[in-house]
Amino acid sequence: MPKIALVDDDRNILTSVSLTLEAEGYQVATYTDGASGLEGLTTDKPDLAILDIKMPRMDGMELLRRLRQKSDVPVIFLTSKDEEIDELFGLKMGADDFITKPFSQRLLVERVKAILRRSAPRDPSAAAGPAGEPVPGKALIERGSLVMDEERHTCTWKGQRVTLTVTEFLILQALALRPGVVKSRNALMDAAYDDQVYVDDRTIDSHIKRLRKKFKATDDDFEMIETLYGVGYRFKEQ
Repeated sequence: MPKIALVDDDRNILTSVSLTLEAEGYQVATYTDGASGLEGLTTDKPDLAILDIKMPRMDGMELLRRLRQKSDVPVIFLTSKDEEIDELFGLKMGADDFITKPFSQRLLVERVKAILRRSAPRDPSAAAGPAGEPVPGKALIERGSLVMDEERHTCTWKGQRVTLTVTEFLILQALALRPGVVKSRNALMDAAYDDQVYVDDRTIDSHIKRLRKKFKATDDDFEMIETLYGVGYRFKEQ
């Protein structure tokens, strides 16, 4: 049973969303502010976190910033603000999705299902040969200094671990599978998001910027993700 952490200072939202998610078969842990949420998220790790942005003691942005120092758990932001800067800032910090209040409970459930499907471990049997041997290229992607393991959702660059969110992993995977081939933003949206989730071009751009930042933190000379202005992105051939 997937566990979902819900952090919001609005008790009506905590109650209604909890009941909806529990009716769908999820286990839900609720927190009424960012500080208690951070403690709960680090000690009782969930499969997905839903965070309000505007909260007392610690807002959702600061909670996400601190959380990303320790965890790559998928995060959905709830926001009453309809400002693009909040969404772009949140995406740069590592949020996976945004839902603006007031929102449909059904929409939230569909977003939760979509992200959990994307973050679910791959079936090892799907990447195994007749004797259980791995089939090259099915679970492990190796591109020079880059190694990505689909089953374990791990990524390393020059032997150093690079922690990626689900969305970041899927975008990088789409690029790395075909080095030198340009992927349009629409193609990257298709790779990283389910059909029922709409995102715009700037969302993909924000994820690419965050990917580069993470790799440059490991290797300042990292230049493997190239931008072709007006076209899209590609993983550089080696």
